[in-house]
Amino acid sequence: MILIDANIFMYAGGADHPHKQPSTELLRRVANRELEAAIDAEVLQEILHRYRTINRWEDGRLVYDFARRIVPTVLAVSAETLDAARALLDQHPSLTARDAVHASVCRLAQARGLCSYDRDFDVIEDFTRFEPGDPRF
Repeated sequence: MILIDANIFMYAGGADHPHKQPSTELLRRVANRELEAAIDAEVLQEILHRYRTINRWEDGRLVYDFARRIVPTVLAVSAETLDAARALLDQHPSLTARDAVHASVCRLAQARGLCSYDRDFDVIEDFTRFEPGDPRF
């Protein structure tokens, strides 16, 4: 199982961009159950927050509903997750709290990795970040 970051949904649902087609193809594979995937509650919150902030709520509702429909597994963000995120933040000063939460969810769920275009995850040792189209999955 892999965790999918919010940016994959946003690229797939957004304007023309080099990441749009690979993101759309990855999500097609997930929807067709060719690839086992999950999201965490923070991914959904990030979608809601971003689209509300940029005053594109209708688009945000569509992206949120799409994410919920094709990825039925939503992993919780627990106190254990936040404790692990805190430890990652101590180890990696450049890491954001949101990224530390996603990485901790992946580790606690024993996911193969995180599918994201966010290279900030690459500072975490023993952590796998995939991009759509990566031949490893």
